[in-house]
Amino acid sequence: MPNRTTAFSELVSERLIEIGAGRPRTVNMNGRDLPILRVADVLDGRVEYGFQARTSNRDVQGQESKVSRPGDIVLTTKGTVGRVALMPPDGPAFAYSPQLCYFRPTASGPLRSRFLYYWFKSAEFWVQANALKGQTDMADFLSLGDLQRLQISIPSLDRQDAVVGVLGALDDKIAVNDRIAATAEQLCLAYFSDQTGAAMVSVAELCHVEKKQIDPRELSNTSVLHFSIPSFDAGRTPEVADPREIKSSKFEVPPSAVLVSKLNPGTPRVWQVRHDGGMPAMASTEFLILLPIEGVSTAELWAVLSQPTFMASIAAKVTGTSNSHQRVRPAEIMDAEIADPRQFGQLRLMAEALLQRVHAARQEATTLRALRDTLLPELMSGRLRVTDVEKVVEEAV
Repeated sequence: MPNRTTAFSELVSERLIEIGAGRPRTVNMNGRDLPILRVADVLDGRVEYGFQARTSNRDVQGQESKVSRPGDIVLTTKGTVGRVALMPPDGPAFAYSPQLCYFRPTASGPLRSRFLYYWFKSAEFWVQANALKGQTDMADFLSLGDLQRLQISIPSLDRQDAVVGVLGALDDKIAVNDRIAATAEQLCLAYFSDQTGAAMVSVAELCHVEKKQIDPRELSNTSVLHFSIPSFDAGRTPEVADPREIKSSKFEVPPSAVLVSKLNPGTPRVWQVRHDGGMPAMASTEFLILLPIEGVSTAELWAVLSQPTFMASIAAKVTGTSNSHQRVRPAEIMDAEIADPRQFGQLRLMAEALLQRVHAARQEATTLRALRDTLLPELMSGRLRVTDVEKVVEEAV
């Protein structure tokens, strides 16, 4: 049972936690402008920054409240409300944008940072957030005042440490798998990166477009694989979803396809699909579904489409009025020239082996995420004791 149920405002007044929002201007520390962390950079438990940080946390820690510190919990509070990340101990420093709020428990207080991070994924937070975030006619929003009114049940530090030990072990293993997958993927791409003197062919000579549309709500299946841009950006395999919760028609995805995003083509979104066909698979209509011809593997097609030369040629053809609405037409993708993967000899076998390792690591990470997401509400609510699940977690990691 919790030792204490209280509002965040009380914790703030007792100086047991600091809560704040970002600012709309650049923060200059030690003569340098810090990169700004925005909503789009906060993903599933981590931050994804596509820029070079210009200083380290150690340079600025303690000097500026709006600058990230190790152990900060960062919450998205406008538009996409409720994405949360824990700032790592050795990451770069950022200035928080106004659409983010940070929570900074004191070292001697009643809350562990990582426990609070998991609390933002729990029902206790979401029941309150859902009641508050849609109070205006504009985009969903949680104000700083809303956040301070939230009630939190705080268990003993021993209980917090036990919960964090279980859920943290799963998250740490997921992070290891993500790093393995990313490293193997980069090695594969490196094998295909030297295109000096390579024979070039159009994309259309190596694959064809699959355009079969399906309405997931008409399926009798209880689960489907859903390829979406948010999942891609978070570095995950496709989500296992309830088809009744998918509100629009999608493209059917065969097991050997490669997906190319038609949205924001300046950002590399080329997805190698691997699934066993055991359940229906579908993708957002923002993707072009490509099937390789005989003699070309899914891995090879993915590798050559992921090269900077292809991305640069597509980015030059975009249409749209803003970065968030740029699109490329399917014909422009199919007409683009890429290196013919059939000329790479033994590298083809090595690339295939590496991408099998990518797939295995990401599949395991997906399984671990499902286990974590199943255990989290039960542990946070106290319906499950840590001792009840320790063996299951030990076997999983």
